[in-house]
Amino acid sequence: MELADDPTPLSALQHAVYCLRQAALIHVERAWADNRFTAEGHVLHAVADRGGRRLARGVRRVMALPVASKRLGIAGTADLVEFHAGADGTEVPYPVEYKRGKPKQHRADEVQLCAQALCLEEMTGAAVPEGALFYAETKRRLALPFDAGLRRLTEETAMALAEVLASGVTPPPTTRRERCRACSLKEICRPDAVARPVKAWRARMVSRLLAETPAL
Repeated sequence: MELADDPTPLSALQHAVYCLRQAALIHVERAWADNRFTAEGHVLHAVADRGGRRLARGVRRVMALPVASKRLGIAGTADLVEFHAGADGTEVPYPVEYKRGKPKQHRADEVQLCAQALCLEEMTGAAVPEGALFYAETKRRLALPFDAGLRRLTEETAMALAEVLASGVTPPPTTRRERCRACSLKEICRPDAVARPVKAWRARMVSRLLAETPAL
């Protein structure tokens, strides 16, 4: 499978769903900073990243499997892909992504896993209807159906991020500031400092337009 010289990393989609500015800071400006949450994530992925294959109860399990989609221009590594026996004798891929903490309110983890499924479908030609997210805090798998809405969100995120990466321009801070508190890049991003000039410029433009608009 031929890909672009510099495909979008699968992990970047997770960043883009959480905050498009965060994704640009990491993948355009090459800024990064660890905090407790990212450190815990590194530890959790250490085992999966070693790779390996084994057969358990008739299910073929492949860890650290490289995946890619030429159509979406994305590539990365799936923590674990299980290959289940299908009714017609073929194998059905079932991606599993390991995450720290517990299920989140936003859909960043879901988009990252769905992107793996889209890659697997393109690579194998087999439908991938479902996968699972394993959270370290709950120590349970959360089954995730790849429905039409999630697939659309994943593809739209991949396209939006590709445009940002191609432009090389970092977007302004998100308006959803509750996400800034847990972001490891908060000190680098400085969302409040960046947002103030933008708000002031917007206010000036509104005032100018109101002054130039004739009264009815």
